Amino acid sequence: MKQQFNTIGVIGRLGSAQVVDTLKRLIRFLDSRGLAMVIEERTATLLLDHGLQVASRRQMGEQCDLVIVVGGDGSLLGAARALCRSGTPVLGVNRGRLGFLTDIRPDELEEKVAEVLGGDYLSEQRFLLEAEVYREGERIGAADGLNDVVLHPGKAARMIEFELFIDGQVVYSQRSDGLIVATPTGSTAYALSGGGPIVHPRLEAITLVPMFPHTLSSRPIVIDAASEIILHISASNSTYPHISCDGQTQVVAKPGDVLKIRRKNERLTLIHPLEHNYFEICRTKLGWSNRLGE
Repeated sequence: MKQQFNTIGVIGRLGSAQVVDTLKRLIRFLDSRGLAMVIEERTATLLLDHGLQVASRRQMGEQCDLVIVVGGDGSLLGAARALCRSGTPVLGVNRGRLGFLTDIRPDELEEKVAEVLGGDYLSEQRFLLEAEVYREGERIGAADGLNDVVLHPGKAARMIEFELFIDGQVVYSQRSDGLIVATPTGSTAYALSGGGPIVHPRLEAITLVPMFPHTLSSRPIVIDAASEIILHISASNSTYPHISCDGQTQVVAKPGDVLKIRRKNERLTLIHPLEHNYFEICRTKLGWSNRLGE
């Protein structure tokens, strides 16, 4: 039996009048259904006299049966990192650009949300990556990413030298602009622009995509998602590499630091309308051709 949603959390992207309009429509619709609502604390600043309970994202995970995110994929990524700990399902309404994760269009808001509330929806699990940075054996930083963990030079236009280990085995040493470690969810994001493969979200796999390697033989590698990935940042580097998760810089590393990446135990529960079709989204968003004769 599918889960029934009685308390709905609402999160919106900041800085967009279109998002505000969609949030107001969503709140009116949920109120007409007699549902309890909780609004995220920063989103609450967009709406005057909303009269709703206000909570942090982490608190929403404890209080809500479903969280609806109005914005782009970036907005959903931020919500996912906070909500995966509680397992609270997330539904996305697209007010951004690509919309691989936020797949409800604003013009079909009421219709599709009503279907989900009525139990007509698809549910899928997406895994995240957790990254830890160690300096002389002591952990100095940690963060999660639904899309990817990226080692990159930051603002410096310099190459990084590092060694890659997978499950304790040496893979290679490399001089490049960095390395993208991506989940299947992130395979259509930054990793795709770096020449990585598109990986279906149901696969338990991690993709490693070199960024402008100083060799013609370095190619993306797809590995088991249960693997432990370790990057030894060479002590000979003259720059301080950055470690980013989902595009947000989390740690500035020093030469000699060690970055460990593994699959996170908690997962994101993503809700889709019944007609959700991954390959149709790829065709639409990436400009693939339709069937012959169409």
